[in-house]
Amino acid sequence: MMTPIISLFLKDEAETTRFGNDLALALRQGDCLALSGDLGAGKSSLARAFLRAMADDDDLEVPSPTFTLVQSYDLRIPVSHFDLYRLGDPAELTELGFGEALQDGICLVEWPEMASEELPADRIALKLEHEGPGRRVTIAAPDKNAARIRRVLAIRDFLDAAGYPLAKRRFLTGDASLRAYEAVYPGDGKRRILMDWPPLPEGPPVLDGKSYPKVAHIAENAYPFVAVANVLRREGFAAPDVYHVDYEQGILLLEDLGVDGVLDVQGRPITDRYRASVACLAFLHSLAIPRDIHVTESHVHHIPDFDKTAMKMEVRLVLDWHLPWKRGGTPASGAERDEYLAIWDGLIDELETSEKGLLLRDFHSPNIIWRENEKGIARVGLIDFQDAMIGPTAYDLASITQDARVTIAPDLFQQLMDDYLALRRAQGDFDEVRFLKSWAIMSAQRNCKLAGLWVRLMQRDGKPGYMKHMPRTLSYLSVALEHETLAPLRDWLVRAGIV
Repeated sequence: MMTPIISLFLKDEAETTRFGNDLALALRQGDCLALSGDLGAGKSSLARAFLRAMADDDDLEVPSPTFTLVQSYDLRIPVSHFDLYRLGDPAELTELGFGEALQDGICLVEWPEMASEELPADRIALKLEHEGPGRRVTIAAPDKNAARIRRVLAIRDFLDAAGYPLAKRRFLTGDASLRAYEAVYPGDGKRRILMDWPPLPEGPPVLDGKSYPKVAHIAENAYPFVAVANVLRREGFAAPDVYHVDYEQGILLLEDLGVDGVLDVQGRPITDRYRASVACLAFLHSLAIPRDIHVTESHVHHIPDFDKTAMKMEVRLVLDWHLPWKRGGTPASGAERDEYLAIWDGLIDELETSEKGLLLRDFHSPNIIWRENEKGIARVGLIDFQDAMIGPTAYDLASITQDARVTIAPDLFQQLMDDYLALRRAQGDFDEVRFLKSWAIMSAQRNCKLAGLWVRLMQRDGKPGYMKHMPRTLSYLSVALEHETLAPLRDWLVRAGIV
């Protein structure tokens, strides 16, 4: 029997609904939520609120499964709602398809005591009891499930402290990173975005006693995001305003820049929006951005350099992940590794005299919001720039002209390159030949990283969907390899069977 580890008081029906909504943000595929309590304790109310939040539909019809025993919902995560009050024999649970439902989604079970031995031992046991005018909720759950529930409750406390105690929360997105996002509706008709960025323990050392985020300069807390957002807004760019932030817990409430992107409904690039994004980038590269940014009275964020160590750390992903995958598990030989890394030593040295500036680092379709009613650079909403660095400006141009998740046709690629170069020439003091060499090196560096990253996401993280980007990534890499400076890398990749 699990020890109760979470207890909270719900003073009325509205708080019960709100808690049911919040639970929808905590549960994952494979979770079993067992709801117990006397008649009228609020099990059905909680289940109804959970399902409506999961469906993002406040009017979703949620019939009681008392007589059918189970009601299934095809939602963001499939949910099967079981009511076992009339279950004749616990063994009937198997006939109801409980095992398959749990494998594919979430099982919400009322009256779990009717088949207690048949339910998974690692279930989330939630008990509702009358307490004065309200209800007491007691939850016993495995540590990992309890941690998720505590997190959504911590975010609720954050919203309460920010002045939005009744705000409705809905899942917005999660990605390959460690951040998740919620849509927050405070009731004033203006949606906010909540960034959920929980702190993580220090990772294992990978180089010189440092963890991967420290070597690759990956942001580990909210200070870099707030710092860069503030600077971008001061320069007239459309970065989200940060309304409230808890740096210790990693929770931020942000301005909602909109829902439109730079792709059409088929996921194809919209030419005018990409051209406007490149124009925005050209303007950014004309500015001198400060290296040290005051975030709070006690904290100054220093924008790190995209240095040789970070660049080489990223291109090693080809050696560590892509090449063994390509060869059916056979790793690169010592000689192959040495030659590959020596080639990159030379290429990175070629960047020594390249133009340096602020890199947003992932300036591509997932991180660009289109704002049709704005003008100039304000039409291009910028997000997800917490890993910004100072380095060769050509890197961000490679990100957008070779969008990792979208096929940029050769004619659009040429149009974007021509637009950018024309704008930079008009600014004056622009070494185009040197810039194009830097672009080729940065394009190769980024695509070598991605070619390894897609495999790592599949093999280590169980996310095979990213492998669909592999052909595009290798095609983009081939374009970069056409530059004469990259001939040694091209030869190595051909011999390795990668391109």
